[in-house]
Amino acid sequence: MNLTPHAQYSTAERATLLEIAAASIKHGLEQGTPLRVTASDYPADLQQHRACFVTLSQGGALRGCIGHLEAQAPIVEDVAENAYAAAFRDPRFPPLTEREADNLEIHISVLTPAEAIAFESEQELIGKIRPAVDGLILVEGQRRGTFLPSVWESLPETRNFLSHLKQKAGLPANYWSSTLEVYRYETESFSNGSS
Repeated sequence: MNLTPHAQYSTAERATLLEIAAASIKHGLEQGTPLRVTASDYPADLQQHRACFVTLSQGGALRGCIGHLEAQAPIVEDVAENAYAAAFRDPRFPPLTEREADNLEIHISVLTPAEAIAFESEQELIGKIRPAVDGLILVEGQRRGTFLPSVWESLPETRNFLSHLKQKAGLPANYWSSTLEVYRYETESFSNGSS
């Protein structure tokens, strides 16, 4: 991990972030809105602006995933907003029901700032991508897609990973252009492990 030492969360801080995510989902079920969090109520590391994704799963199956690629708010606020959005606003799924909330696994991925990968060809790009480490952002004009590092578990081969990411961005799997941009980031990930 290239995270700076202060960005590595302690066990207590991880537990706090997971509690905020669960509380925001519960608040959503009861009130229809995300939990409002005041960053100054939390330790300094949890007040830092960091980008994160919250992924929800049930019995190993995806149930929602929403997040930001760039830091927009203190991490405690971003977790609360993204947990609510993953449960109720992911367009791939109907809003979470109370019955589903019981066995929900919450997975939080906190992102390092993205850095551009320099390359002249697809072969060079493939050689620079670090499987199981890199999350990637692919940009071509207005089209954009990202895969978190956890996606390597289902797409372990680099060329395949890149092809699927192109398709996620709305491009053909074999698409190539000299204007294609690719950025990498890493994540610090943790979950409540309830599944």
